[in-house]
Amino acid sequence: MTKGLTDRINRIEVSATMAITAEALKMKAAGIDLANFGAGEPHFDTPQHIKDAAIEAIQKNFSRYTAVNGIPEVRKAIVERHAADFGSKYAVEECVFTTGGKLAIFNAVQVLVDHGDEVILPVPYWVSFKDIIEYAGGKVVFVESDEREDFRITAKMIEAAITPKTKAIILNSPSNPSGAVVSAADLEAIVRLAHARGIYLLLDECYAYLTFAGAPVSGGTFTDCKEHVIILGSLSKTYAMTGWRAGFALGPKQVISAMSKLQSQSTSNAASMVQKASIAALTGSQQCVDEMRADYIRLRDRILAGLKTIPGLACTVPQGAFYVYPNVSAFIGRGGVKSASDLASKLLTEAHVVTVPGEAFGTTDHIRLSYAASASVVDEGVKRMREYFGKLG
Repeated sequence: MTKGLTDRINRIEVSATMAITAEALKMKAAGIDLANFGAGEPHFDTPQHIKDAAIEAIQKNFSRYTAVNGIPEVRKAIVERHAADFGSKYAVEECVFTTGGKLAIFNAVQVLVDHGDEVILPVPYWVSFKDIIEYAGGKVVFVESDEREDFRITAKMIEAAITPKTKAIILNSPSNPSGAVVSAADLEAIVRLAHARGIYLLLDECYAYLTFAGAPVSGGTFTDCKEHVIILGSLSKTYAMTGWRAGFALGPKQVISAMSKLQSQSTSNAASMVQKASIAALTGSQQCVDEMRADYIRLRDRILAGLKTIPGLACTVPQGAFYVYPNVSAFIGRGGVKSASDLASKLLTEAHVVTVPGEAFGTTDHIRLSYAASASVVDEGVKRMREYFGKLG
């Protein structure tokens, strides 16, 4: 514990993906050629019509403060897009626009989770969930998924973890890091279970549009249960807008109002021109989303084919997002490799391949690779990994 700092800040760690990214940037600045499978960031440029909307907003001096929760037009665009795609029924007042999807998650947890409250979290989990819950003083209740079942989460697994102290459940589907998708049937069952028990269900739908098999699903579809459902969304992955920091939440008016109140005392409104760009993204042609999804499927198949050429490496087939989560347990203990974290470090320094260790996501036998990269980077990265693992024997 660092002397003089608060207990709440000492309860959390620096984001592992951000730490890996920082180290990779240092090496890149030093002229080292890296095959970067680290941070989860689309390799596409933001579509031109979205950039044009932001430029127009700047040129028209739309650069002043807005309402804390976002201008009505951007919130209207969000609720209408979600309704068109998922059949949800949210009013503009049940939406808040945030500085990125991560802030939406952070604010939702802060206004719902108090000291001692239990929050159910499936494993593997996105790196920030655990720390955000613990920062709020909540107790994380882990639900272990089965790799042999492709890390799928079921309603039965969630129900078994509920106790009288359960305040919330967090689901991320498609999942970062595994790419697992909660089935439509299980999602509905979990939504109805949470609603019946009076438990808040926080649904991180950051990758909802990057579902590879069948139509994407949302907990917002089940409108009779919306009292206990909070949809947490982002434009980052869907529209290749990571640096724009454009996120949102949809939910009960009381919760959304509380999130807006918290936001009024922290970040205030998201950047005004980003709100205009987001309107263009949400109301314009969605062809760019379809094209990016199709490319991710090709890249997924490409990297899986490459990983199969590495003896000892096992990997489930992700059904969404843009990550693979190979099991590297066969290599731990070889060639001085002590853990998945140690392996990721050695891959970076010796093979110049950027990965994220599984410990960041709650498992000890995996590394995460983001295949949001060009085909040539995927091929080169797999080649370097194959050579490195071959040397371990």
